[in-house]
Amino acid sequence: MSTTTLCLLFVLVFFIGLACGALYQAFFKKNTLQQQNARLKKELEDISGKIQDIELTQSKFILNPHLFKNTLNSIQSYAFRTHQSLERLGGVLDYILYDSNTELVSVQEELEFARNFIDLNKIKLNPLFDIRVKVKIDEHHPLYSQPLLTPLITAYFIENAFKHADLQSPDAFISIVFELKDDHFYYTVSNKILKHPIFKEKGGIGKKNIEKRLDITYKDSYKIDYFTEGHVYTAYLKINLIEFKSKMLDIG
Repeated sequence: MSTTTLCLLFVLVFFIGLACGALYQAFFKKNTLQQQNARLKKELEDISGKIQDIELTQSKFILNPHLFKNTLNSIQSYAFRTHQSLERLGGVLDYILYDSNTELVSVQEELEFARNFIDLNKIKLNPLFDIRVKVKIDEHHPLYSQPLLTPLITAYFIENAFKHADLQSPDAFISIVFELKDDHFYYTVSNKILKHPIFKEKGGIGKKNIEKRLDITYKDSYKIDYFTEGHVYTAYLKINLIEFKSKMLDIG
C-alpha cells in the first residue's frame, strides 16, 4: 500500500472519529436536555399543584365565613323551635366548621349536610310554602360512601334559591333534586323568581367561587349550567364520579 493511500486512510479515519465524537456529544447533550426538561416539567407540575391547593383553600375560606354568618343569623329563630331543629342546626355548624376542612367528602355526608341546611333555611318561610326535595339515591350504591365530592358543593345553590325565590306568588316554589345514577352525581335546584326583582344582585362572588372550586377539583369531569324559563331559574350540576375517581387513582 502506497504512502499516499495510507495518508488518505488516516485522514478518513480521523474525520470518522471526529464525526463519531460529535454524534456522541450530540446524543449525550440530547439525553441531558431530555432529563432537564423532564425535571423542569415535574417541578412545574408540583408548583401548579401547590398553586391549585392554595386557590382551593382560599375559595373555601371565602365560602365558610359566609355560610357561618347566615347560619348564626338563624339561631335566634331556631331557639324557639323543637330540640330536633336545634340538632339540625348543630349538624350544619359541625359540618361547616370541621368536616368541610377535609379535601373530599362522601355523597352521604354532603347529602346529610344539604338536608340540614335546607331545613335551616325553611325556618324563614311560611310553613305552607312549596318546597320540594327529592333524593333519588340508592344508599347501597358503591360510590355513595366514598369521598368523591368537594365539601359544601350543594350549599351555594340552596342558599341562592332561598335568597332569590319569589316568596309571594301562589305558584311560587323551590325544587331540589339529588340523584346518583350511572356513576354520576346529579344536583338540580329550581325556583320561581320575581318578574321584577326589587334588588339587583351585586358581584356574583359566590357563583365564581363555586365554579373555581369545581374547575380545580374536577377539571373536565363535571358540567354546570344555569338557565331561566318562564320565570323559573334552574341550576344544574353533573359530576362524573367514576371518571374523577379514576384520575385520582392514576395520580396516586
